[in-house]
Amino acid sequence: MESVDKLREELLAAVEAAADLDALEQVRVAALGKKGRITDQMKGLGGLDPDRRREAGQALNALKDAVAEALDARKAAMEGAALDARLAEERIDVTLPARPEETGRIHPISQVIDEIVAVLGDMGFAIAEGPDVEDDWHNFTALNIPPDHPARQEHDTFYLPSADENDGEQGRMVLRTHTSPVQIRTMQAGPPPYRVIVPGRTYRCDYDATHSPMFHQVEGLLVDEKTHMGHLKGCLIDFCRAFFGMDDLPVRFRPSYFPFTEPSAEVDIGCTRAGGELKIGGGDWLEVLGAGMVNPNVLRNCGVDPDKYQGFAFGMGVERMAMLKYGVPDLRTFYESDLRWLRHYGFAALDVPTLTGGLNR
Repeated sequence: MESVDKLREELLAAVEAAADLDALEQVRVAALGKKGRITDQMKGLGGLDPDRRREAGQALNALKDAVAEALDARKAAMEGAALDARLAEERIDVTLPARPEETGRIHPISQVIDEIVAVLGDMGFAIAEGPDVEDDWHNFTALNIPPDHPARQEHDTFYLPSADENDGEQGRMVLRTHTSPVQIRTMQAGPPPYRVIVPGRTYRCDYDATHSPMFHQVEGLLVDEKTHMGHLKGCLIDFCRAFFGMDDLPVRFRPSYFPFTEPSAEVDIGCTRAGGELKIGGGDWLEVLGAGMVNPNVLRNCGVDPDKYQGFAFGMGVERMAMLKYGVPDLRTFYESDLRWLRHYGFAALDVPTLTGGLNR
């Protein structure tokens, strides 16, 4: 067996002489590897007498620990020096602008809902919400829609199977065809006055350039003891002019029919169609809203005395308002998940609509 002291000197000298990490690894293998010098010495312990084997074994174990510690210390020193060299060479210029990153966009439907809420919220309307799956009574009957009304037919409504076969047509659940059931739930929840707007999804069996099986509405309800048709007209005229950003926007009311309002009206705004392009403002007319005074039967169905209370309701399609305001030609593109389309029509996350900060145009 080699002299332990001589072997220690040679191995520690080799550790200190290693110029880089690769050379240091070669020293480790030569000393501690399967065929390393210390390993070979420990294999020869079996040929010694017991006393000599114990003494030599202790010396070799101490040598092994010393060499391992020297290797670790040398490796840490080399890695620290390499890091210092990289930091000296690869300096960062903090004055450079940040690299551009791909940012998300707010969908026009979400943006337009926020714009509508900003205008009507400033008028004192609170937001109310309700379930997308409704029963027949909330979706139809309570709104003065008789059983033979077209909205009940399966060709334009998504009905769900009833849990009880004995429920009949009146017991069927339905994906709500409008957000009006939330108005019913609001009136059932407590006594007047009510002043709410109801944004949310609605569902009907329609699909073309201007209709979708799922779409969004915002409806409004105001009921108290004094509100009349004049208040309805003033509210919607101010809303249309604020939403489209035109103080002189022409607005007119045409008589119409809705089973849940009486009298009822369609709300038109001025527009021009010169050259085949639709623009807001002008001498032509375009329908944007439906409205009217709440039918006494609806109030009565909700436990509200129609001889004491009255009010108005209105509703609009969010997609239609977005198409008119931002020039989207086809409603179906709202739901095609085309990132190119969203980058063009979408809004930055900080474009929060407010009346003080301005609605987007």
